[in-house]
Amino acid sequence: MRQVRRGPAAPPGQGAYGGGVPQQQSYVNGGYTDDGYDSGYNTGQVYGSPGGGGPGGPDDPYDQRPRPNWRRRIKWTAITLVTLFVVVSVGTYFWADSKLNRDVDLSKVIDRPEAGEGTNYLIVGSDSRAGMSAEEKKELHTGSAEGKRTDSMMVLHTGDNGPTLISLPRDSDVEIPTFVGSESGKTYEGTGRHVKLNAAYAEDGPELLVRTVEANMGLHIDHYVEIGFAGFANIVDSVGGVEIEIPKGGMKDTKSGADFEAGKQTLNGEQALAFVRTRYALAGSDLDRTKNQQKFLAALANQTATPSTVLNPFKLYPTMGAGLDTLIVDKDMGLFDLADMFWAMKGVTGGDGKSMNMPISGSSGGNLVWDEAKVKTLVSQLNNDETVTVSGN
Repeated sequence: MRQVRRGPAAPPGQGAYGGGVPQQQSYVNGGYTDDGYDSGYNTGQVYGSPGGGGPGGPDDPYDQRPRPNWRRRIKWTAITLVTLFVVVSVGTYFWADSKLNRDVDLSKVIDRPEAGEGTNYLIVGSDSRAGMSAEEKKELHTGSAEGKRTDSMMVLHTGDNGPTLISLPRDSDVEIPTFVGSESGKTYEGTGRHVKLNAAYAEDGPELLVRTVEANMGLHIDHYVEIGFAGFANIVDSVGGVEIEIPKGGMKDTKSGADFEAGKQTLNGEQALAFVRTRYALAGSDLDRTKNQQKFLAALANQTATPSTVLNPFKLYPTMGAGLDTLIVDKDMGLFDLADMFWAMKGVTGGDGKSMNMPISGSSGGNLVWDEAKVKTLVSQLNNDETVTVSGN
């Protein structure tokens, strides 16, 4: 029978529960003993206290953890962020690139001038109503005419001496040269007939317009960019409107829908479209209208490039989507070309470039005749990527 060794009796007056906690017995070599175990309750020692051997003390093996390696953490955090940035950037690039409508084939344009230094963009605002509902047409005062025509045309030159933006009045007197039909592939011989510049676009689209501009200016066009009514209004709305200064006397035109008081104000998409289309409210007619178009497009580019748009994905992606969905460009146009054009437009606003109308010498049959001597000098300076000294109207 197993023997149990009992400890000494408690002093008088101290029972098992009165005055203290009795020592605990331990089982050693087949019997219980009071030696080798102390609960620690009698000494006041608690787990985790300094100097103790329990958990949390200096001898606790679970507390022997190495200090954090902050250099390594910072390194991997930086690698993760850079990787995320690259993935998002590449994804955005392919998303944006897939949205470009590359419908214009400049290889169909014949007898082209030699390319000079820098890059020349032909930027066209068309009155295309494609995809617009009857309500939208009424709201934007676009009318319901079939087909599409050019409402504005500009040549933007980018190079080492700052950008130059040149408006080509749609009433410009030009000769339609020999050209190859964009759809038929048939050659149409030039007969020397003179028309308004926007008639070239109406006759055979972007390819003939490029052919006509090149033949009459003598300037090689590298890229073509076109945007319609709806796309223009959507871009303005996506950036929250564009601030513009309305000239003294205000502006009122029932045909375009413009009705503005004089002074600085923010225009939404509908108002912006009315502003750039206004013609009959201006004394100078088409020439003054082209100046307003330059003024507004430069302001739009300047506002779109603000940190509040570029660094805010909730604003940047809708803005990019609104623009890219409605742009029509040539087959060789890339996103980097589009970015170059965009920053050049912003540069014109910032004073790093020049904006002007085509030099005009007079009129013929209601058409505006270009000043041949000034145009020749202008084209020479653009081809050589020199600072433009020619002034326009």
